[in-house]
Amino acid sequence: MPVLIVGAGPTGLTLGCELARRGIECLVVDKAPGLFPGSRGKGLQPRTLEVFDDLGLIDAVLAAGAPFPSFRMYVGTEVTMTRTVEGMLGLAPLRRVDGVPYPNAWILPQWRTDELLRDRLLELGGRLELNTELIDFVQDESGVTATLRRDGEPLTVRARYLVGADGGGSVVRKRLGVGFEGETFETERTLIGDVRAQGLAGTYCHMLTTGSVRERFSLWSMPGTDYYQFIANMTADDVPDLTLEAVQKILDERSGRSDIRLSDLNWISVYRVNARMVDRFRVGRVFLAGDAAHVHSSSGGQGLNTSVQDAYNLGWKLAAVLSGARDRLLDTYEAERFPVAARVLHVTTRSHRRDFHDAEPGEGSLDIFQLKVNYRGGPLAVETRDEPGAVRAGDRAPDGWCGDASLFDLFRGTHFTVLGFGGDTAAAVAEVVRTQGVHGRVIEPGVVVEGTVGDPFRNYDIDPSGTGTLVLVRPDGYIGVVATGLGPIQDFLAAW
Repeated sequence: MPVLIVGAGPTGLTLGCELARRGIECLVVDKAPGLFPGSRGKGLQPRTLEVFDDLGLIDAVLAAGAPFPSFRMYVGTEVTMTRTVEGMLGLAPLRRVDGVPYPNAWILPQWRTDELLRDRLLELGGRLELNTELIDFVQDESGVTATLRRDGEPLTVRARYLVGADGGGSVVRKRLGVGFEGETFETERTLIGDVRAQGLAGTYCHMLTTGSVRERFSLWSMPGTDYYQFIANMTADDVPDLTLEAVQKILDERSGRSDIRLSDLNWISVYRVNARMVDRFRVGRVFLAGDAAHVHSSSGGQGLNTSVQDAYNLGWKLAAVLSGARDRLLDTYEAERFPVAARVLHVTTRSHRRDFHDAEPGEGSLDIFQLKVNYRGGPLAVETRDEPGAVRAGDRAPDGWCGDASLFDLFRGTHFTVLGFGGDTAAAVAEVVRTQGVHGRVIEPGVVVEGTVGDPFRNYDIDPSGTGTLVLVRPDGYIGVVATGLGPIQDFLAAW
């Protein structure tokens, strides 16, 4: 078997989809008898929606979810504030015209996201085995031998690569002996779960208080259901029994109200806030992704999204190497995702400590939408221009309208795409398409339709009257090369 994936959460299922659609056989296993039952990782950022578009999931995701709700703050029964997530964080709203096809963060219970990913995995021909636990593994020069326990019976599986996507308590990480450094907020706990609630009106994140935002009880409307996700932060000494009665008591105390009644506790958990990450993402033929590689505060809604991006980055590289590309391509997974994980830990810890209070002077706003995540200066980012624009090699490739389709329509799939902007780029684009088997398009100026995702020249910060510019977009939607001639693109494709 080419790839064994341990963990059937968003990370493992996304990776399975990415491999399966490329024709790479993979098996996803999880020791649980079913998919995760709770709403935990409920926020999908715009970049994650772009990934789900590429994986063929976007229609289902949009139909099942809803735009991220506004925050509504209460003191007792009085509404004291209603703000969008952008307003809470001091961010300008995103615009489609700037090359962002999904400008709204989306809310979807994690259990539903997992279901949609599972269904897509199976539709693409991937395999999923629940009640199947990884016990141990050993690796050698040609592969990994994993010992599993399926429905209580031992089983040995041989794979060329193993990916640990098995969460913060990762068995794969522990067996590797990889360091997991960082900090644990020992005195803090977060109580989270799913309940029905009567006495609230409107679709919001209802933040109920008696005056102190730090002593709040939050109830998030969950689209497509009549459940709410509740969140209450507390000290380690104040953690109650995990019962409906105990949750109701906390709500009553923190809201100062008696008119909101909870029922049908569907799922509940209490967890410690950790900010930790591994010192390596790869050890030989074994990789770590998602929470197995980095855990952090849920503040800012980055966890599930960062995990999906890990899988999206690793998937096309594993498929390429299994199809004949050089093994060193797999080293770029750690080179690109390690700095991103470190940055996410910084962002989420800062957001957690701010806790809805205003930023300190000079602190700047939080980047939560993940559209600014980039791999500039990395091994797969070749920028040859003497004076690069605002968008350069290593950045996410923006969307744009090119006459009869959007750029994202051209990118969708498993291929590289070469774009020719202005000048006489048609011959160069045709040559790289003919010799390298990539997809290509010449972008003509002045073809923008009002209300679409905007002008490609503006979104890529390229002068339409200047020298022709070639842009090579990787299969994961990041810019690999920006050049004024064909040579750097040919060299890049030959090297990788």
